[in-house]
Amino acid sequence: MAKKQTKDDTTAAFEKAVKSATTKQKFVLRLYVAGINPKSSAAIRNITALCEEHLQGRYELEIIDIYQQPTLAMGEQIIAAPTLIKKLPLPLRRFIGNMANEDRMLVGLDLRPKNK
Repeated sequence: MAKKQTKDDTTAAFEKAVKSATTKQKFVLRLYVAGINPKSSAAIRNITALCEEHLQGRYELEIIDIYQQPTLAMGEQIIAAPTLIKKLPLPLRRFIGNMANEDRMLVGLDLRPKNK
């Protein structure tokens, strides 16, 4: 007779699958900033710390100043800065702001399941 799966079993299985999948994947991130200002500096600091803690050795972070490279910003349709784009692994995701909410960033980057 098969054991009935509980919600905890399902959650644990999901967390294990996410952890297994994300430990092998390389993350490609682009952070668009508008010059050197407090918001840009905070976003750079926050996303760098998050990547070093959770993606060490498995990420590529490119920082792009939209004032110096406006064509890249137009190509990505950047309408606010700072904006972080997760290019890989799919799905593509965008984050706007200073990236200070670590839990929200981890869920958005698929590094932690969303709590209900």
